[in-house]
Amino acid sequence: MTWEQFIYFAIAATLLWAVGAYGAWRNKTVMAYTATILGLLTFFCFILAMWISLERPPLRTMGETRLWYSFFLPLAGLTVYSRWKYKWILTFSTILALVFICVNLFKPEIHDKTLMPALQSPWFAPHVIVYMFAYAVLGAATLMAVYLLFIKKSPASAEEFDITDNLVYVGLAFMTFGMLFGALWAKEAWGHYWSWDPKETWAAITWLSYLVYIHYRQLPHHHKRLALWTLIASFVLLQMCWWGINYLPSAQGTSVHTYSNNS
Repeated sequence: MTWEQFIYFAIAATLLWAVGAYGAWRNKTVMAYTATILGLLTFFCFILAMWISLERPPLRTMGETRLWYSFFLPLAGLTVYSRWKYKWILTFSTILALVFICVNLFKPEIHDKTLMPALQSPWFAPHVIVYMFAYAVLGAATLMAVYLLFIKKSPASAEEFDITDNLVYVGLAFMTFGMLFGALWAKEAWGHYWSWDPKETWAAITWLSYLVYIHYRQLPHHHKRLALWTLIASFVLLQMCWWGINYLPSAQGTSVHTYSNNS
């Protein structure tokens, strides 16, 4: 399997996800589930084929992590739809997944078998995969925040805020596991659990920002709109942690976490 075949799997998966989103809007539950799951299986087949072809998990470059994010977004959307039957969530998750797919199509990165020694740790794959799932779930929480702030006409109900909170709980839990796996990986690769590398610093800031949201929501007289804005700000920090640090001067040539085809 080569990167040139990605477009065929991407088109097939996206079309299936779009059919699933249509089924959700038309209250055709079987169509929504069937098409979305088939799309996920189609997309994962490419990831698995790349895994076999590269003889390593496709997790090294930013383009490879975008593959996982594109996969986990519809999965998170399907999870929300399964639990709370929000019709719009599959449409939003499909559109976001398509954005990341298009980035990979228009800005492909080199995918080869080379893997630096530090990335050969058994903790590397679970660290990145768990993080990508956390990012997808927190992305779904951000969609809820945007929906409640800008789209919904009437005041948000307690149930809608509970959905948002539950997504943050799940996302933060997986992010915490991802950080723990990352610490174990760092200990094995570099001899220490934490070094306040630029990536690690932004990871800590992001983790704390979601913790602030959770604690603020527990206050008896908190402002709901401020809580939603806090959630959106946290997601912006998450983007900085994920890919924004690659453009910071402090990370150039010093961070072991920056994504590079030559690292």
